Amino acid sequence: MRTVPRVLLPAACPGCGAQGTALCPRCAAALAPPPGLPPPPGTDACVALLAYDGPGRQLVARLKYRNERAALGRLAAALAAASPPGDVVTWVPTTPERRRERGFDQAELLARRVARRLRAPCRRLLRRHPGPAQTGRTRAERRAAPPAFSARRPAGGTVLLVDDVVTTGATAAAAARTLRAAGADRVVHLAAARTPPPWAVRTPWTADAPSVH
Repeated sequence: MRTVPRVLLPAACPGCGAQGTALCPRCAAALAPPPGLPPPPGTDACVALLAYDGPGRQLVARLKYRNERAALGRLAAALAAASPPGDVVTWVPTTPERRRERGFDQAELLARRVARRLRAPCRRLLRRHPGPAQTGRTRAERRAAPPAFSARRPAGGTVLLVDDVVTTGATAAAAARTLRAAGADRVVHLAAARTPPPWAVRTPWTADAPSVH
């Protein structure tokens, strides 16, 4: 079984939903580290915890789409432990429409927990303009038409930019450009998971619980 941070082991398995005292052995064995890819353009570094695949995908998707927060604190603790020092924590926001539909912004939830762990200020520095969701778009489409952001307030020093999932890096790159234009000296991208590239070899995995897309 791969060694995974103990802070990621919740009371109920977020990979398949099985009840217990920890991530179930089957899902823990299938957790994969994030792919070794360069940081998104405009960011100085990218720290990701897991590959967005198999149980890692289920863990993050259950938070993103179902508002299941069992692993939220553990994800935040692991991100905070892996993060370099920063002056302020912010997040890649969803659109106001999707926030209203869901009733929450999963990246904000994660960012506020990370900031508490780091004892750093957490500020809403970005506004995301209305636009189509990135989910379901091809990698080429994501890169050709990334989301648009504007700054809500000036940014300075090193900004820790928290995200749930990074796929092509186009969204993070657009957010980082906006932060730099607002005065940030450095932008470090902190993501719960990173999507393996199409050429990566993946181990087949299925959960007993329904998949979240």
